[in-house]
Amino acid sequence: MKEIEAQQHQGQEAQHEQEVQVSKTLRRVVLTVNFIMMFLGCTASPLLLRLYFVRGGHRIWLSSWIQTAGFPIVFIPLIISYYHRRKTDKHAKPYLITQNLFLSSLGLGILIGIDNLLYAYGVSYLPVSTSSILISTQLGFTALFAFFIVKQKFTACSINAVALLSFGALILGLNSDGDRPEGESKGEYFEGFFMTLGAAILYAFVLPVVELTYTKANQAITYTLVMEMQLVMGVFATAFCTVGMFIAKDFQVIPREGKAFGLGEFNYYQVLVWSAILWQFCFLGIVGAIHYTSALVTGIFLMVLIPVTEVFAIIFFHEVFNSGKGVSLALFLWGFVSYFYGELKANKKKKKKKKQQQLAV
Repeated sequence: MKEIEAQQHQGQEAQHEQEVQVSKTLRRVVLTVNFIMMFLGCTASPLLLRLYFVRGGHRIWLSSWIQTAGFPIVFIPLIISYYHRRKTDKHAKPYLITQNLFLSSLGLGILIGIDNLLYAYGVSYLPVSTSSILISTQLGFTALFAFFIVKQKFTACSINAVALLSFGALILGLNSDGDRPEGESKGEYFEGFFMTLGAAILYAFVLPVVELTYTKANQAITYTLVMEMQLVMGVFATAFCTVGMFIAKDFQVIPREGKAFGLGEFNYYQVLVWSAILWQFCFLGIVGAIHYTSALVTGIFLMVLIPVTEVFAIIFFHEVFNSGKGVSLALFLWGFVSYFYGELKANKKKKKKKKQQQLAV
């Protein structure tokens, strides 16, 4: 009898070990997929958006709209998640989002729609290598807004990062003559410059507000819930831009613009469709990577993608990468390293404190 019980116990242990191994393998696979989506989305989507403008596209509202129009893709992970929940709980609800979170996501969606508009306006005038560096300033502004909104303390590293990112943006602005695309006036360049900077500032405001929303929510913030919020934000950001498209009469212009597009009508629609898909890859990859690793690891990966995007911009658009832009990029990367080093130290301190509290208990 004891031998039978021992065998059953060994069998249960072996099954548990196998389940843990499968879970770890699945986690690695999902994480790899998220990093691939981040790489493709975060590097290719700005390039495709710039391609639209370089080859004869002019519709600002349309280019804002495609940044979130791929939101139906979010239904794929949500349906998979619901299917897994139903396996363990037959009475599982099809959604987790509450009314308050829905309303918060609605408001954030409108802000993201405005942010898309500012970014599209900026990219229409700026080279990708410049707009990518400028958008990176959001890290410094996020630290600033986080101090006021979620009471996140400033550290020597975060202050250093804000200073470096601000100085990098200043050098980039002073370097406008050597960076301005051919046939573009100085006024148009600076219009694009400040619109892109405005997009970085607005998105930097959105991030701590999202964090505050999570803090105020009276429920566990799971990957599924984050996806649902992402879907709601995508729907209302797209709705906001759709209204703008109707007012600007973009829908009537699209067929004419497609026929006159520099790469041909078929490629015109290809650019729009793939832009929408790749922007969603970017957002889904970031959310997934944060969930399965941390915001710190995700941020470091995004930092690595900045010079990659710069190289692609130089290869595909033959953009000039002068000394001023090089100094700006170096300052931005230094700012990133400083910020993430500070975050790493803070995380280590928190973990040490938590361990000490557990030992005391």
